[in-house]
Amino acid sequence: MSFSGKCTYTAGSTLPEIAEDVSDLVAINSPHETPLLDALGDAQRPARSTVHEWLEDSLVPNYDTVTSNPSGNTFGVTNVARFRVGDIVRVEGTTELALVSAINTGAGTITLTRGYGGSTEGTIEEDTVLHIVGNAALEGADADAARSSVRSRKQNYTQIFTATVSVSGSELAVNQLGIRDELAWQKNLRSRELLRDLENSVINGIANDATPQGSSNVRRTMHGILSMLTANQFAPGQSGFPAGTALTEVQLNYALREIWKQSTGQVDLVVVGGREKRAINAFVSSTRRFFPNSDAYRDNVSTYESDFGVAKVVLSRSVPLGTVLLLDSSRLSVLPLAGRSFHYTNLARTGDSESGQLVGEYTMEMRNESAHGVIRGFSA
Repeated sequence: MSFSGKCTYTAGSTLPEIAEDVSDLVAINSPHETPLLDALGDAQRPARSTVHEWLEDSLVPNYDTVTSNPSGNTFGVTNVARFRVGDIVRVEGTTELALVSAINTGAGTITLTRGYGGSTEGTIEEDTVLHIVGNAALEGADADAARSSVRSRKQNYTQIFTATVSVSGSELAVNQLGIRDELAWQKNLRSRELLRDLENSVINGIANDATPQGSSNVRRTMHGILSMLTANQFAPGQSGFPAGTALTEVQLNYALREIWKQSTGQVDLVVVGGREKRAINAFVSSTRRFFPNSDAYRDNVSTYESDFGVAKVVLSRSVPLGTVLLLDSSRLSVLPLAGRSFHYTNLARTGDSESGQLVGEYTMEMRNESAHGVIRGFSA
């Protein structure tokens, strides 16, 4: 055959004999990771009802707060039922111990014998905390009235997550670039989206306030972590909370200590977004050291160890800006409704296409919400 003079750089792919060069790789850059769900892991059991409930109990607290000083050594307290005659109490912020000598349940007051055992009297004023060291019973005395705590019933609701997949018969028949099965590929993409939505709902979800159980025209939604946290909410500007518009180690330790004071467990997950993660990394910036045999610059804190426990630092895109979640993972579970974890169901054919639906129904169980906490309001 004689020389034709054709070349690829002038004709390109318009020449019929030149094959297209398309990589067998479909690139996806959309965020779809679920770091919080990965950290929590699969639940040990499923939910058995669309209204998922659990029971919580507690010990009788051994501290209370002074509300007033109506006369002498008689003080009003927030919860008079926590005290018994014969209790030895420690006055916070002082070295004083005092004896509870009388209780007026109707008036909500206790009378103290101050400076018990020769201890030095301190100052007791409004908001002073009284710690009950223990009760000293009289020898041969009758039994005190029984005390008990009341179990509480907590609940959350399941939320249905769905995505529909539909691929035409022609699309299924032709050869595809980068994939073998268009229907399987679409299932994979929609599954990633649903998992992303589940993590977002676990953090930010909230139940319908009027009809939380749902109805034929009301969608049932789950409470997320942020909507269930009430006991331990901290913010810059709050009384006692260290000042600062950007997260500092002092602020983080303050919140961890306040949670530790009322929980037998420990915070083992600190879940943050990108800005607050950078603030945590900065905790060690002033003490970072470099060595001549290394040219790597490391600026990452993945575990934070404090006096109040060791916590894994989890970076999640679903955490709102300016928010830090402090979680005890042993008291947190994401449960599927029995038989309703994410699955695919074929839909009836109504034409020349294959259709199906991905369905999953989940709820979140947060036991002892006072074992968790949140810091909000950072603006820098």
